Amino acid sequence: MGYRAPFRVAYKLSEILLLAVCGTICDCDDYDAIAEWGDDNLDFLREYLAYDWGVPTGRWLTLMMNRINPALFSACFSAWVRETWPDRPELIAIDGKTSRRTHDRSQDLPPLHMVSAFATTSRLVLGQEAVREKSNELTAIPALVQRLAVDDGIKGALVTIDAMGCNATIAKTIRDAGADYLLAVKANQPTLLREIELLFEDAEPDELDKAPPDFDKGHGRIETRTVTVARQVDWLKGDRRFPGELRLPDAAAIVRVEGRTELKDRCRFDTRYYISSRRLTAANAGPAVRGHWGIENTLHWELDVDFDEDQSRLRKGHGATNMAIVRHFAFNALQAAGEPQRPPRLLQRPRKKPSTNPRRTSMRRKRKSAARNNDYLRAILAVNLR
Repeated sequence: MGYRAPFRVAYKLSEILLLAVCGTICDCDDYDAIAEWGDDNLDFLREYLAYDWGVPTGRWLTLMMNRINPALFSACFSAWVRETWPDRPELIAIDGKTSRRTHDRSQDLPPLHMVSAFATTSRLVLGQEAVREKSNELTAIPALVQRLAVDDGIKGALVTIDAMGCNATIAKTIRDAGADYLLAVKANQPTLLREIELLFEDAEPDELDKAPPDFDKGHGRIETRTVTVARQVDWLKGDRRFPGELRLPDAAAIVRVEGRTELKDRCRFDTRYYISSRRLTAANAGPAVRGHWGIENTLHWELDVDFDEDQSRLRKGHGATNMAIVRHFAFNALQAAGEPQRPPRLLQRPRKKPSTNPRRTSMRRKRKSAARNNDYLRAILAVNLR
C-alpha cells in the first residue's frame, strides 16, 4: 500500500487490528462476521480508539488483511507476548500445522503451513513462521528461534521438536540462543536411529538411568511408559564419524521411551528415541517428552475445533497468514483470561464440599461469553492488551 495523507485515512491500522482481534475473540471466524460484530459494538470499540468513520465492511477488511506484511505482523505478535508475559518459558514445543482449505488451485499453491512455538507450561503461543510446504520447516524453524531469542527471550529453556527438527543447523541455532534442545530421532535419520538402538541393547544396566513405569488412564485406554536415559554420548561427537553424518552440537543425553497401550481388543507397543543437549535424568525427561504434545493437544486442537481454522478458505494475498496470527492473538488472550462470571443457579442443590479443582471453562464457551458480555471482553482486554 502506498503512503496516504492523514486526512485521507478513514480507518487506521490500529483500529482494524483491534476490530479483528476483538471480533475473533467474540466467536467471529470470517471478515463479514467480524464487520457485523463491529457495527453492533461500535460504542464498545470507541472506548479504546476513535473509529471516526465507524468500522470497515467485510470486503474492506479482506483487502486490508491481504496486504499487511505478515513478517512485520508476526514480529509485532512476538513483541506483544514478551511485553505482556515477560517471564521466560521453561519448556517450548515447536511444531507445524496445515490449514487444509487455504490451498489455491488456480495458482497451483499448496495450503498454508504455520510453524508455531508454544510454551507448554503457560499454554501460550510465543511466535510463528509461515511456509507454503511442510518440507520448508527446515528453514522456518531457525528463523523462528532467532526471533524468539531476541533479548535472551528463550535463554535456559528446553526446546522440543519432532523428527523434522533433528538437524544440525536447527540444533546449533537453539544452542546459540542459550537454550537446550530435545529432538526426536526417527526413520528420517536411519543410521543414527540404528546406532541408538544398539546403544541401549548393549549398555549395562548400571550405565543407564531408568525411571519407574508411569501409568495413565483415559479415553478408553491404559498407557504405560518407561523412560530410560543414557549419557554415553561421546561417540556422537568423535572424530571418527563418517563425512556427512549428522553431528548435533553439545549432545549430552539420549532418551528412550517405551510405551505400552492397552485398548479394548488389543495392545499396542512403541519405542521412541530423543537426543538432548541437557543432561536430563529419567525423572525429568518423561515430563519434557510428554510436554511436547501440548502443542498438538492444546493449540492445534483448539484452533481446529474452537476456531474452525481448517474451514477457513482465505487464499489470496497474505490473508490466511495474517488471520492465523490474529487467531494466535485471540488464543493467548482467552488462555490468560479468568473465568467468566455467572449468576448463581437458584434451583441447583448446593454441594456439601466445594470443589478443590473446578472445571475450567472451554475456549468456545469463553468466546461465546465475550460475545454476549462486554464486561467480560473488557476484562480480557485489560489483562492482555496493555
